Amino acid sequence: MSKVVKEAKTQLQNIITNSITKAIASGALQEAECPKFNIEIPADRSHGDFATNAAMAGARAFRKAPKMIAEAMLANMDLEGTYFEKAEIAGPGFINFFINNAKYNTAILNDVFALGENYGKSNYGEGKKVLVEFVSANPTGPMHIGNARGGAIGDCLASVLNAAGYKADREFYINDSGNQIEKFATSLETRYLQLFDETIVMPEDAYHGEDIINHAKNFEKLYGDKYVNAESKERRDALVAYALPLNIQGLEDDLKKYRIVYDKWFKESTLHADGSVWDVINTMKEKGVTYEKDGATWFKATEFGNEKDIVLVRDNGIPTYIVPDIAYHYNKLVTRGYDKAINILGADHHGYITRLKGALDAYGVDSSKLDIVIMQMVRLVRDGETIKLSKRSGKAITLNTLLDEIPIDAARFFFNLREPNSQFDFDLDLAIQNSSDNPVYYVQYAHARICSILRNLEADGIKVKDCTEKELALLVKSEETELIHHIAAYTDEIIAAAKDYDPARITRYVLTLATLFHKFYNACRVRGEEEDLMYARLYLSVATKTVIKNVLTLLKVDAPETM
Repeated sequence: MSKVVKEAKTQLQNIITNSITKAIASGALQEAECPKFNIEIPADRSHGDFATNAAMAGARAFRKAPKMIAEAMLANMDLEGTYFEKAEIAGPGFINFFINNAKYNTAILNDVFALGENYGKSNYGEGKKVLVEFVSANPTGPMHIGNARGGAIGDCLASVLNAAGYKADREFYINDSGNQIEKFATSLETRYLQLFDETIVMPEDAYHGEDIINHAKNFEKLYGDKYVNAESKERRDALVAYALPLNIQGLEDDLKKYRIVYDKWFKESTLHADGSVWDVINTMKEKGVTYEKDGATWFKATEFGNEKDIVLVRDNGIPTYIVPDIAYHYNKLVTRGYDKAINILGADHHGYITRLKGALDAYGVDSSKLDIVIMQMVRLVRDGETIKLSKRSGKAITLNTLLDEIPIDAARFFFNLREPNSQFDFDLDLAIQNSSDNPVYYVQYAHARICSILRNLEADGIKVKDCTEKELALLVKSEETELIHHIAAYTDEIIAAAKDYDPARITRYVLTLATLFHKFYNACRVRGEEEDLMYARLYLSVATKTVIKNVLTLLKVDAPETM
């Protein structure tokens, strides 16, 4: 939490504990151990800035009604030298505390100015190493809209974790082995041969996208009919060797355009090449968690939380997809020593979680170190109608075409408006609107509006200056105090977003911050007020600008100074 909020809560902890101790010493409460109690920030600030249930928590220990305990506490309570100026009893025994605006405002706003671009960051994560794996699209074609959402969520989650004091790395897992590569080879081979024989039919389950046709044509320009009469394996290997690196580079280029840069691109093929895949199979056999049936090797998955056993090696001797996945997560959590691995996966992976975690436990890897964030699909909406997508037919809107149509700022912001496990309708029309209805425009406009205030005042020779406690004590209107309290909550929001793996909390936070600033702007003039109040409001405006920019920077969204 923010240094000031943390200090305020520590003060309250001591205030409450000391009041109980003094009440016991005075005879107002019987001798008993101080109860455990909570300190919370009420949703409705009119009821107080902080609240505690200490009196209610102590009812059994002190054998008194909570309200009587609260009265005894208030009679023995000392607020001198703290951020708090008064306390009141509410309801059956809650105690509400009200801050001293002068002290609290000064501490919060000075903290923002002192920390600048680092305001909101903390050491909550204690430097623990976290690997966030996201997108990891099959390199057999361009990325679709689900990847666009996963990219925004994963990238922003990594940023949130780093801001919360973790050491988070970003990784893309390239599925360059297995069934999808075989299908890729079949698709390329068919399209290549069709250039010389139009009667050849494309398999129904192959990839029908325009990208496959383009690869085949470009391959033919380079090699002509060289591979028409070659063995199928030689032809397929040559086509994949040509097209796959181009696809991977295309994925990397598209993601960089989307402002995502990975720390590592990890190839599945390396796990086959270095023997890791067969190490998994042999080790699990040695551990006695497998058996042979119908020529295949099975994992006793039912002994590890699954409804049915899982094939590890097919009867043709080829490992199933889960074996390299086990090897990959062993590499993450054991070989490379990450404290936590986080995977962003689509909603169709629910069953996969239990299978993978059970297999990791059987292999000897602590599956509690792997967390899965399930992401629901996205529906694109234009003119109020859902756009139907079909990846197989090649008529899907890709990440690249989406970014050609709408601003990158809007894409990243919109895809982080909802928590990952919620359905999301992406309104293409709204994303390009320059109006307050567009949430990213609304936030960016708040930042630009503050910049405009600063420019206009500087033109008159008025610049922001350090304000005294006396000056900041003038910020007493509800629009001012609500804005300050929300600024104070930023660090806690980052920590909560990191704990919940929900970077959308930060997007929602900055939307509320923009709303509170616009309310402040409409209710509280900066120019034309008495000088002390003008400088106090200017100080608050600049602090708000700093926090908005910090959030947008974390989300990798621009913070324009003019609009």
